[in-house]
Amino acid sequence: MVFVGHILPPTILAALFLGGWEGYVAASGASPLILPAPSDVMNGIMVERAQIARHAAATIRVAAMGFGLSVAFAFLVSVALHFAGWLRRGVMPLLIASQTVPIVALAPLMVLWFGFGLLPKVLLVILVTFFPMVVSLTAGYATLPRAFRDQLVSMGACGWTVFRRATLPSARGHFFAGLRISATYAIVATIFSEYAGARQGLGIYILTAKNNFRADLVLSAVFVSALLTLGLLGLIQILDRATGRRYRRQTHA
Repeated sequence: MVFVGHILPPTILAALFLGGWEGYVAASGASPLILPAPSDVMNGIMVERAQIARHAAATIRVAAMGFGLSVAFAFLVSVALHFAGWLRRGVMPLLIASQTVPIVALAPLMVLWFGFGLLPKVLLVILVTFFPMVVSLTAGYATLPRAFRDQLVSMGACGWTVFRRATLPSARGHFFAGLRISATYAIVATIFSEYAGARQGLGIYILTAKNNFRADLVLSAVFVSALLTLGLLGLIQILDRATGRRYRRQTHA
């Protein structure tokens, strides 16, 4: 019932939106070149499913690699910032400043510096998804009550033991919050990197469809990219629930 309660409202709203969109296109007689109906978009997915699947696989590969490396790197950096206050005070303003650079400006620069291979696309995904993870983790580390930390220290626990046994578990909620935020950027960053220079991927597919004035195929690729993002968020939700159950068992043990 809880699952239905979470899924049913957005499903109904999405159905109403798509139904209104379909009805407006039919009633207004809008050209498919300008505004294709949802049925045209779905038809485009079915007709081009082999091509879309091939390009989506390339996008997934880059996004998964970049996102995985970003999470690992963000965790290591957050630990360093947690244990070195002077480093945190020096690095955080630079990280904040890095977020003011538009992704549309970064993508062609990455291609210019590193070529048309896998590296510039992975680096761009890391740059875009890295910051929310670091901020969320460092904020999560600060949620450990000082009295709890002092009690562990008084019992002989060293700084690393306090971090491993208390600080890190207390940041679990912040970690998954940052993970969800970064996940919403991963696919978009990959597509932007493909715009700048790639041989395959949803970004290239969208660019080709746009140049051929196929608005239905552009929206088909956009729909697939949205599904990929939702799928990634679903995996994170499953991981969150699984680790949450394990954490509660260990807490009550």
